[in-house]
Amino acid sequence: QVQLVESGGGLVQAGGSLRLSCVASGRTFSRRAMGWFRQAPGKEREFVAGIDYSGGSTAYADSVKGRFTISRDNAKNTVYLQMNSLKPEDTAVYYCAARRFGGLSYEYDYWGQGTQVTVSS
Repeated sequence: QVQLVESGGGLVQAGGSLRLSCVASGRTFSRRAMGWFRQAPGKEREFVAGIDYSGGSTAYADSVKGRFTISRDNAKNTVYLQMNSLKPEDTAVYYCAARRFGGLSYEYDYWGQGTQVTVSS
């Protein structure tokens, strides 16, 4: 079992930046692909970004390409989501997710509790 704890959410004005962090428990972090998802009120949860076990491959939703960057520090069991040029439509609860395996995917096995990001216009 993997426990994931997100932090870094908050209220920011449009055009601003936030960095989300997610710390994972256990000693298998470096073998797992990680991802970020978000869910806005009244909408389904959607994929935002993913990173493979080594950090060598990443994937992004079209809506965040060029604005968001996913990265990881395997020594700290932590994955990050740097969010720049934020828009009101980025407002959502952001969830960290982990896979059992190391390759990129849209399917994940473990989930954090989420952190709220609110972008004001």
